[in-house]
Amino acid sequence: MKMAVRLPPRLFSPATAKAESTAKLCNSAVSAVGEGIVRAMSSPPPTSYTTLKERATCEREIKRSKFIAIAAPISDERSAHSFLSEVQDLRASHNCWAYKLGDQYRSNDDGEPSGTAGKPIYSAIVSSGVDMVMVVVIRYFGGIKLGTGGLARAYGGVALECLKGATTCFVKPKVPLGMEVPFELVGPVYHQLQSFHVEDIKQDYDTGKDGFTMLTFRVDHEKIEDLENAINSTCSRKIVFYKQ
Repeated sequence: MKMAVRLPPRLFSPATAKAESTAKLCNSAVSAVGEGIVRAMSSPPPTSYTTLKERATCEREIKRSKFIAIAAPISDERSAHSFLSEVQDLRASHNCWAYKLGDQYRSNDDGEPSGTAGKPIYSAIVSSGVDMVMVVVIRYFGGIKLGTGGLARAYGGVALECLKGATTCFVKPKVPLGMEVPFELVGPVYHQLQSFHVEDIKQDYDTGKDGFTMLTFRVDHEKIEDLENAINSTCSRKIVFYKQ
């Protein structure tokens, strides 16, 4: 006969609760209801964008509460999670944040009234014109309540000030391509690839075709047509490009 065993209730400390809140960032099944989280569907990164060159910080005191904004470039949701884990202060009253990855975005009020922290931080990111960026705003409560309007202005204001003071850069991601090349034409093709400054050139002989090898690489999107024309002219034959 099986006996039911009653487990003791799980104990939570403020540090444990905040740590678990951080862990939710990587859980795509988190519900937006009651969590202060707004999320968009995943999407590929933009073809070109302006982002932060390096981390930036900004600190402001508003009615005795200290707000510290920390912004950084991110490449995906995993790097956003790592950034949050690194900079958050579990001793603070709130660690609110937002990020933007192309059309994908997410924000969290971390216990502040709904819509008063995460959304204003995200709006600051959009207003600043940067992408592939995360901003974490840490608040140390000073004893004076700011009200919902005051909170939104404080979180959004310090986030925007942080981003405006940051150094930015323009990024053009390279497109991954591949092509099957006859053995005797590998040399001339390599020469053209190098002249167009492609990156991550790799060669695979297991193509299933005798006498052919597969070359894969990454190249600027606007150079694809010129590269294809140059290779076909050099090889005096049609070499088909495959998007990976």
